[in-house]
Amino acid sequence: MSPEEVGLPAGGRRRTPGLRREELAQLAGVGVTWYTWLEQGRPINVSGQVLDAVAATLRLSSIEREHLYRLAEATPVRPPRVSVCANEGVFTEILAALDPLPAVITNTRFDIIQPNQAFSDLFHDWHTLPCIHKNLLWCLITEPRAREQLLNYDTEVPYLVARLRSAYGEHIGDPDWETDLERLRKLSPEFAQLWSRHEVAACTPRPRHVLHPAAGELHFTVTELTVPAHPDLVLFVETPADQQTRERLPLTRRTPEPAQA
Repeated sequence: MSPEEVGLPAGGRRRTPGLRREELAQLAGVGVTWYTWLEQGRPINVSGQVLDAVAATLRLSSIEREHLYRLAEATPVRPPRVSVCANEGVFTEILAALDPLPAVITNTRFDIIQPNQAFSDLFHDWHTLPCIHKNLLWCLITEPRAREQLLNYDTEVPYLVARLRSAYGEHIGDPDWETDLERLRKLSPEFAQLWSRHEVAACTPRPRHVLHPAAGELHFTVTELTVPAHPDLVLFVETPADQQTRERLPLTRRTPEPAQA
């Protein structure tokens, strides 16, 4: 947000872009000291009305507003989740039924829980390094060939990092999350820079363009489906975005190795 966007004078040189604390506090109708304490995460009682005023001033999207509430340890008004009963054995059948569409179940940290065979075949030749992390984001950021294989890498990776930041709001302080994030920040300056933006994103259907060694260019629409009975799980399904991709998709399948006697 620039001062000009909210009707304020630019005010000369600024060390960083965006509104100053006192400007945001004034526009949101709260005291500067109190707002500073809010930014610093001090143990103050913050009302939903004040958080809404800050969110409105910053023109936050619904997912950004929800993330703000999580950081403030408040509960935003939101529709209740619909629960269903399911057992994890059902996931295997669902993934198999989706074949030949590539599909994979991950958690909100993008650890791969279970892929179907079409997904494994599509990305079988992806790695030049041993895949030890079994994590979609780690594979993209650490694999040297990622930019060559994923043609829209420059939009997909920032999106996944923003999705990770959204999920992190519910896992702050979790040792597994904190350890993974710290390791990835040290390993990848690119991830550290994207993480420092504090961007959040809601799930949305999006394109994925893959260069496959046998099938050539493939264009998919990626859809994310949450699992209500298991809120930490996400089902990713890749649907061909054009007829050419649909026709070439069989070329990604591997021939099963013959059984050994």
